[in-house]
Amino acid sequence: MKSLGVVSKARVVITAMVVEGRSQAEVARSYGVSKGWVSKLVARYRAGGEAAFEPRSRRPRTSPNAIDADTVELIVRLRKELADQGLDAGSDTIAWHLQLPSSSGRGRGCSGSLISSTSAAPVCRWGDLLSRP
Repeated sequence: MKSLGVVSKARVVITAMVVEGRSQAEVARSYGVSKGWVSKLVARYRAGGEAAFEPRSRRPRTSPNAIDADTVELIVRLRKELADQGLDAGSDTIAWHLQLPSSSGRGRGCSGSLISSTSAAPVCRWGDLLSRP
């Protein structure tokens, strides 16, 4: 005996609208979904056919608050340098280092070595601090 599989709610809703000729409001009430979703499904079906039955990603197309690649690279580098020296490499420490003034691009605040070998404090040159805008 063949397995029938699971029929998606999208397929049932579209079939009810397109094949059975029922109204959006009636289908929405019958299946406990919004009229807007029914409308989207039918439009998707008319535009793309069977592809409308497939689940779609809910991932946003853009992420305007995403951290830029340079900052991600800097965080990874900072975390590794701190951990290699046996220092705290947690989020608060990383955030502290990222908030330091910067002109060199390294650590957003210091040129030369980011971390002194004797302390967790960054090693900044006076010139870096004085040349800030």
